[in-house]
Amino acid sequence: MVTYGDGLSDQNLSALVDFHRKSGRIGTMTTVQPSGRFGSVDIDQKNGITAFIEKPKGDGAWINAGFFVFEPEIFDYISGDESVLEKHPLEQLARDGQLSAFKHEGFWKPMDTLREKNEFEELWKSGDAPWKVW
Repeated sequence: MVTYGDGLSDQNLSALVDFHRKSGRIGTMTTVQPSGRFGSVDIDQKNGITAFIEKPKGDGAWINAGFFVFEPEIFDYISGDESVLEKHPLEQLARDGQLSAFKHEGFWKPMDTLREKNEFEELWKSGDAPWKVW
């Protein structure tokens, strides 16, 4: 199992591994549909707002959540220390039909900014940390 380590999730890692084993592929990537960061509006031709949705589910796209399971054959896709996982290895696995998507619909959020770190710390202090599954 591989993870970037900058995201928090309530993902069931055993379910991810089971899914990977059943896939028969070299790699499995956890995917999520993140919520939008801002509220969304629909605007008519006269600049009237016809709908408002606070932080919608995003554009419906599934994104890389940074949790993976790989078979040893992954090393055939890595050319050396300078290889960037998201470039040649994952792109080539996808082209070869060797990359599965494990769709996680539970809690997932990246911690890329100080703001996100502070939000996570507040959730932890409040006892309402959705990623705490123990």
